Amino acid sequence: MSSLGQRAFCEWLGTAFLLAAVVGSGIMAQKLAGGNDALALLCNTLRTGAILAVLILVFGPLSGAHFNPAVSIGFALRGEMPWSAAAIYIAAQVLGGLVGVWAAHLMFELPIWQFSITERTGPGQWLAEAIATFGLLLTIFGCVARRPQSVAYAVGLYITAAYWFTASTSFANPAVTIARSLSDTFAGIAPAGVAAFIAAQLAGALAAVGLSRWLWRERMTAQGSSAKRSGATTVTAP
Repeated sequence: MSSLGQRAFCEWLGTAFLLAAVVGSGIMAQKLAGGNDALALLCNTLRTGAILAVLILVFGPLSGAHFNPAVSIGFALRGEMPWSAAAIYIAAQVLGGLVGVWAAHLMFELPIWQFSITERTGPGQWLAEAIATFGLLLTIFGCVARRPQSVAYAVGLYITAAYWFTASTSFANPAVTIARSLSDTFAGIAPAGVAAFIAAQLAGALAAVGLSRWLWRERMTAQGSSAKRSGATTVTAP
């Protein structure tokens, strides 16, 4: 079994690759789309869903492939991950996200340090983030309970869909939200909107945890007992 240090490194590296893909594909899409925002968003969407599936397949057996503080908090609330480990995961995810954004800037020869001016705010955007995060965590919990081997594909497909059915384009991830505020590119969000997005994401995560307790109670009880005995985090992908 991987040590906590190895798992935290996987969360850092995986989140870095995720943000490099999100921001990098957004920059590339905007360059090549000729001003067609719908085409740029489609390009950004497909690359994000694809990299998520790949990263979960690669790092799932090692760290659980959370890459998302909302996911780590969700598993901790379900008793499937120690809070001390969740805190380390979250720190690694946030730092990894920043590294990924900076790597994307360097690859496209943009200033490393920048702040987004893209405003994403308002009740519709906040509701969208709550729904996006709720659906993401429910997807993970449901697959873990019944079809663990499908997590990577289900998450990639869910995010691909949620980019288009949510008004916010489905950030659904506090680490991603923080990192994207430091990129004044196609995928950016103005820093002023970050706190409300994260609050909405955590609200969606809490709702998903509550519903999962009812839908998959037996699975949670068994996994919680196993996690307490071993002190290990629950792997979310094969």
